[in-house]
Formats: sequence, structure tokens, C-alpha cells
Amino acid sequence: MKTLILHGWGGSDFPHWQSYLAAELAKDYGTVCFPLLKEKDAPNLDVWMEQVEGILKDFRPDVLVCHSLANTLWFHLCHQQKAYPVKKLFLVAPPSLTCEIEELSTFFSVDVPNDLYAQSVTLITSTNDQYMLQEEAISLAQALTCRHIVLDEAGHINTASGYGAWDEMVAMVKG
Repeated sequence: MKTLILHGWGGSDFPHWQSYLAAELAKDYGTVCFPLLKEKDAPNLDVWMEQVEGILKDFRPDVLVCHSLANTLWFHLCHQQKAYPVKKLFLVAPPSLTCEIEELSTFFSVDVPNDLYAQSVTLITSTNDQYMLQEEAISLAQALTCRHIVLDEAGHINTASGYGAWDEMVAMVKG
């Protein structure tokens, strides 16, 4: 199983759950690609798309795990038919599709893609994520017609909200 893990704005350095996931998968000789996306603190959609297109072409993952802004990046890749088909796709803590953070303006707004290039899709959101209200998360899950896991009071599902070691995520990716 080959797993590609894509971080959001600012990266997912240790002790973020994505770093933990990469390490746990590698422990069992899983093949993991956890790239540092260029200009992580000042991301640009075109730059990230070009980088990830190359990674997808070379790595050809079975599983894709996106956090935060990486979800939006995946949506754009899907719209432009530059996504690579995966068996499992995890969309964790996506920001609002109409996010208005100036530093991220090249990514927004974005529509829900018709095709997510995945056999199985799991959306994981939180009841109190400051970047996407729960009502929008529910609407997104319905639009995507996917499995939706809602974590109670988990914030943006990152280090700041206590998500370092996350064994449930490891189990879902491996399962």
C-alpha cells in the first residue's frame, strides 16, 4: 500500500497527527510519501498543483490523506482532471469552500468536484472547527455522498487541538 499524505497551510511538522501517521505506516514497511509542499507558509495554488501533479505521476498512491488546505488543492486537481485515482481518500478538516483568508486567496473559492478520483471517500470534520462550520461540513458530506465522521470539539484536528498520536486514523488508513 502506498500512502500520500498532503499537509495544509503551514505544514504538519511533528507532533502533528500527519507526521505521526507517516511514522506509524513506515514502521510496518508501508510506503509513504509525506512531501513538504513549497512555500508552505505562503502557499500558491499553481505552485502546489504543479508539485503534487509530479508526485502523483511518480508515486502513484493507493491512499491519499489530505488535511486542511490540501483538501482544497485536491478539489482543484479533480476539477482540472489532474488527480490520480486512489482506492481510499481521507479529507480531514477541510476549510470552507468560500474561505476568505487573504493569504490563501489563490485557492478560493472552489466548488465540490463531481469526481473525487477515489473508490472510497471519508470526510472527517469537527463540531468546532474555526475554518468550516459544522452545517457546511454536513452539506459537503451530502454533496460528496461519502462517509462522514464528526469529531466532537476537535477544533481544526491539528496539534493545537491535541491531535498528535491518532491511532484511529492509522487504523483507518491501514484498514
